[in-house]
Amino acid sequence: MPTMNLLQAINNALDIAMESDPRVLCFGEDVGGFGGVFRATSHLQEKYGRERCFNTPLVEQGIIGFANGLAAQGHKPVAEIQFADYIFPAFDQIVNESAKFRYRSGSLFEVGGLTIRAPYGGGISGGLYHSQSPEAYFAHTPGLKIVVPRNPHQAKGLLLAAIRDPDPVLFFEPKRLYRASTGEVPEADYQLPLGEAEVIKEGSDVTLLAWGAQVEVTEKAAELAEKEGISCEVIDLRSILPWDVETVAQSVLKTGRLVISHEAPLTGGFAGEIAATIAERCFLYLESPIQRVTGLDTPFPLTLEKEYLPNHLKIVEAIKASIDF
Repeated sequence: MPTMNLLQAINNALDIAMESDPRVLCFGEDVGGFGGVFRATSHLQEKYGRERCFNTPLVEQGIIGFANGLAAQGHKPVAEIQFADYIFPAFDQIVNESAKFRYRSGSLFEVGGLTIRAPYGGGISGGLYHSQSPEAYFAHTPGLKIVVPRNPHQAKGLLLAAIRDPDPVLFFEPKRLYRASTGEVPEADYQLPLGEAEVIKEGSDVTLLAWGAQVEVTEKAAELAEKEGISCEVIDLRSILPWDVETVAQSVLKTGRLVISHEAPLTGGFAGEIAATIAERCFLYLESPIQRVTGLDTPFPLTLEKEYLPNHLKIVEAIKASIDF
């Protein structure tokens, strides 16, 4: 299998999707000949023409409104929001149109072919307007699916599944891993299931749960904890909506402890929803309170980015607090 970074895997998935289905279109700000600000769509316009890979005006509400219309007419648009921070002008189109098309029309119309790609998260010194993690805002909306890959293999399989899914999908890509994360990726067309978490390391003392770029950080914390004799089970949630309650609950029933980590701020972060659900499902089996290791309840800083982000040392502290409770 060839080695790809996360960007190359995404580009490869888009190439396969466009080649296998003429209904797939790719558009957004600078995605055409420029290939997007991160080059995720490089060479697609050369191969498929301006009719299927093209630039849009700098208006996110218009990008998603246009995508909704295309999807309602049977196309499979893949709309790129240049940075996840800029998705908010399109918030109404996503939560009131994309998510509700099928419901409000009694299934006469739908936008199931819609995929919205957006680079999210910190780690590139982008400051307050290029570093946010907005997944929790959309997790409150029935009718959407939210997917976050952690590495190139996951990115390709999950993106192909998202493009072919019958529901509109928000696909958040951890941009600090675009070139930092590499691995073997099959050249063939393959899909990974949406809505299913992956247990990437089994353990017995504590369950560690994360998604996207934070999985790598959590794995590093698990390695440090295990040097002190603490056995950690590590789970990549992969899909925020729907999220895999059963896999997480089964793990916590075994370990009796749960530490959740995400980059978004603590208050209203999706870790709170997970903690509430697992507390209901596993209350009598919990050995300690569920721990959350997250970003801070402040705007994302520029010069203090490392202090803001939840790192492996903060997660180790939470693991020890859970064990010693």
